Amino acid sequence: MIYLDNSATTRPFDRVTQCVAKVMQNVYGNPSSMHMAGVEAERRVREAKDIIASVMKVDAKNIYFTSGGTESDNLAIIGSATAQKRAGMHLITTKTEHPAVLETMKHLEDQGYTVTYLDVKDDGRVDKEALKAALREDTVLVSVMHVNNEIGSVNDIEELSGIVRSYDPAILFHTDAVQSFGKMDVHPKRMGADMVSVSGHKIHGPKGVGILYISDRAKVRPIIFGGGQQKGMRSGTENVPGIAGMGLAAGMVYDDLKAVTGRMFDLKEYFIRRLCDLPDVYINGLPDHDEKGLKDAVAMTAPHIVSASFAQVRAEVLLHALEAEGIYVSAGSACASNKHSKSATLAAIRVPADLAESTLRFSFSGDTSREELDRTIEVLEKELPILRRYRRH
Repeated sequence: MIYLDNSATTRPFDRVTQCVAKVMQNVYGNPSSMHMAGVEAERRVREAKDIIASVMKVDAKNIYFTSGGTESDNLAIIGSATAQKRAGMHLITTKTEHPAVLETMKHLEDQGYTVTYLDVKDDGRVDKEALKAALREDTVLVSVMHVNNEIGSVNDIEELSGIVRSYDPAILFHTDAVQSFGKMDVHPKRMGADMVSVSGHKIHGPKGVGILYISDRAKVRPIIFGGGQQKGMRSGTENVPGIAGMGLAAGMVYDDLKAVTGRMFDLKEYFIRRLCDLPDVYINGLPDHDEKGLKDAVAMTAPHIVSASFAQVRAEVLLHALEAEGIYVSAGSACASNKHSKSATLAAIRVPADLAESTLRFSFSGDTSREELDRTIEVLEKELPILRRYRRH
């Protein structure tokens, strides 16, 4: 199997699966219990929190565990919007956000909030002037993703949050860092982010666990109520095996980050060059460049995501043709594909509709090899002429 769908989920590290199994079997006490079994479970939670806080360069008390990136986004957006309702009911986000943000914003619109959806440039990055123009006296929250999950564009969160702070320091800033954490440094204080969402299964950790960083100044109301765990911010018995596995995975991905991402950048540039040698293939989300400047353009994006449109071939047909050869890719966001919905991201960067329906996402991990990419190109060279010959008119 050649697995090129790492933006959807990653294969857990062997040490992580062993850790999760060991904790599940041997550390099964409730971390809220006062006896030694509970104390040991609580210690595992605390250790994971310390690891994650260390790589994010924040205080462990500001880390909260959730069921994943979607819950973290929901808690950040709904929790902060409702906590600041008296100050204003205007929110700002972008047209290219993950559904976990866009659908949450739509929910708040139903509750009477006003949401401004920012346009982005052709490379997928937020238009700074559009952000400046959107800020209002009643704005209470801005949410902009760090790395786009479909095309790999990278927003300069430090710069964008600075624009917001200059307008009104009271406005909170949230970023969905699900696709950037483990691929680049995510330091909330330096970025100027009050809330940061992260998911475990995107960093070779287990599914069903995520985190939300909440700064001391951010007022956030809980959206899950119960026993008052995690200082009342997120009730419910903590997923101790998942949390332990995520903590271990977070430490591992940052152990050798520079070398691993350097290899991925090299692979991304190589793969794009090979794709561009194929007829009628277009790369989405790259900053303007010429052939000589491809390396620099790639360096401005995330190291692990390539979005390519294959003219005159439907994405699902090509996806299954690759699957038949043991190559696994995706047609856009895995979280949106179940609805067979059109990509909001591709529409926002003005990809023509016919090409948007012909777009695949290839996403790498530290285990991806050049040989796997060569094999993928080989299959594309074989399948594309056949599929184009029999396309519907």
